[in-house]
Amino acid sequence: MKTFTDKVAAITGAGSGMGRSLALELARRGAHLALSDIDEASVTHTAIACRALGARVTSQRLDVADRDAVFAWALDTAAAHGKINLVFNNAGVSLSVPVATTRLEDIEWLMNINFWGVVHGTQAFLPYLNASGDGHIVNTSSLFGIIAMPTQSAYNASKFAVRGFTEALRMELELAGSPVSCTCVHPGGVATNIVTASRIDDSIAAFTGIDAQTHRRRANKLIDVTSADAAARQMLAGVQRNARRVLVGADARRVDKLARLLGASYQAMVVWFYRRSAMSSKRSAAAANPRTAATDSSTN
Repeated sequence: MKTFTDKVAAITGAGSGMGRSLALELARRGAHLALSDIDEASVTHTAIACRALGARVTSQRLDVADRDAVFAWALDTAAAHGKINLVFNNAGVSLSVPVATTRLEDIEWLMNINFWGVVHGTQAFLPYLNASGDGHIVNTSSLFGIIAMPTQSAYNASKFAVRGFTEALRMELELAGSPVSCTCVHPGGVATNIVTASRIDDSIAAFTGIDAQTHRRRANKLIDVTSADAAARQMLAGVQRNARRVLVGADARRVDKLARLLGASYQAMVVWFYRRSAMSSKRSAAAANPRTAATDSSTN
């Protein structure tokens, strides 16, 4: 797909972050939009901004974990716009908790959005993309779909699953001679609200040496590497060159190279980093409260 002019794009998670930036960038490039988000007020705000840029826009509240609702949205989008050329399965959530203390309902919540939301969106829109004669599916994985991290087992599982699903889909489309292609996107640290909205269990302190509130604050600093607008432009460039994989941000490209170079040995580096970080956090806490540190030492 070389141009987005007069193309129709469906975007999940369009109320904020990369989804909102994708919608605005596509509107600037002459595309028309079907937008959805679990937060109806935020997606309405995005729709208003896109209409101001001249795009024809429909928007609605949508829970991507609801398969029937996603299929109904695809049907409504085709009826309202006459065709559908692109779907961006972008909605996602995060969860930080060690495996031993992870609740099953939290894993199900995350997988229903991060993985099953991608499956629902792909299957619901694929017939319409085929019918358009020029279609593209963009599924959002993560840097954590390339490497795994402690306390991120459920998130890793969902993003590795999106990667495998999308790569298999791409090959199937090629074998079938379909007019549809697909791209798997692996963002590194992109400044969005995913950490702010994430679920972080207090039990992570055993691994990180810091409490959940501090973990959230530090994680927000770590993701502020690439702007959502820059991420959207990189994703659209990937669609235009029909890339199999798009690594968003310099940090994602560095980690991808490291994983290729080290193979499974990267895990030892991560363990070393976490141990070093935990020791540093304990020293900082001791310096901030020497009386507590002395008491702790006397009871050992």
